[in-house]
Amino acid sequence: MTFAQQCNRIFDETVALYHLTDDVDFKPQNPYSANDPAHTLFAKNWIDAVQWHLEDIIRDPEIDPVEALALKRRIDRSNQERTDMVEEIDTYFLEKYAGVTPLPDASINTESPAWAIDRLSILALKIYHMKAETERTDASEQHLAKCRAKLDVLLTQREDLTAAIDRLIDDIAAGRKFMKVYRQMKMYNDPSTNPVLYAGK
Repeated sequence: MTFAQQCNRIFDETVALYHLTDDVDFKPQNPYSANDPAHTLFAKNWIDAVQWHLEDIIRDPEIDPVEALALKRRIDRSNQERTDMVEEIDTYFLEKYAGVTPLPDASINTESPAWAIDRLSILALKIYHMKAETERTDASEQHLAKCRAKLDVLLTQREDLTAAIDRLIDDIAAGRKFMKVYRQMKMYNDPSTNPVLYAGK
């Protein structure tokens, strides 16, 4: 099984595990050892699953404004955690292939392996929920047909992205591509770079 295929397996299992409780406050036990990249993949997808449902909740037109603000702050924290975990996955690849000498004609990719894997994680959630839409008994046939067509596209997208990620990893290992990771440097979360935060000092 390739690395990207392992990601898909972990993400699908994690999404299914989340939906056993469907509780944004449930804290699961990570089934993987801390030094295994699968540990970070599980934790990252769990955060994605929770955030997916927080985004649903916050769109309730009847939501209490105070609760909505608390949810918005929680989503902001979640986004920062997701970013940190993506960078942790990229660090794994940087260290793993640190000894590879890029070929003279080696090129850089438009995104790092981890940011592509981040898209796989979100795709696992899209596929799960779109599949659920195709199984609704309270929806019209038109809705079901539309969702089946979308599900087909999502499955094809995952197949293509999985192959592209594995090619990228193979290219990095062989020196045909090289990694150059730019950290996200989110300014709005940093009290020293967000004018609204540092202006009040």
